[in-house]
Parts: sequence; C-alpha cells; structure tokens
Amino acid sequence: MKEPCVYIVASRRNGTLYTGVTADLPARAFQHREGKIKGFSAKYGCKMLVWYELHEDMIAAITREKQIKAGSRASKLALIESLNPDWNDLYETLI
Repeated sequence: MKEPCVYIVASRRNGTLYTGVTADLPARAFQHREGKIKGFSAKYGCKMLVWYELHEDMIAAITREKQIKAGSRASKLALIESLNPDWNDLYETLI
C-alpha cells in the first residue's frame, strides 16, 4: 500500500495520540510498533495504529495532517471512534 495517507497512532485506548503522514503506511506503522521512530511517539509509547485516511497525493495528505493537528483532542477521538470504535490495532489489516 504505497500511497499518501494521514494516520493516528495511540499508546492505548483514549491514551496519548500522535498524528503523522506517510507514503508507506505499513512500513511506518511497523516502525512505530517497534519504537524505531525516535521522538514523541516513542517517548509516549504510541504504537497502535488506530486511524488512517488515504489521499490522492502527498500535498493533500499533508494539508489534512495539518488540519487534524490543529484540531482539538475531541475531534481526533471522534475520527478514531468513527472508523474504529473498538480501538483495534489496524496494523494487522495492512499486512
């Protein structure tokens, strides 16, 4: 699945959230799971892929990422709940 997307990883249900953008979601989700991406997500244990949204091009994905990051925590939780109400780790659905 090599296409631009925005994603959210979480430390646990209703836990710490990290929003990112990538062109290779399976690889990026794996990196988060293994703690290979240093910084915020590793520090706070954001390893579960709980939401993602595919885009036509990287510019659209980056624009959407900025919109999500500028939003409230409540809006991020609503995005997750709309796609993944059980907060399952979606990584397994990618591979």
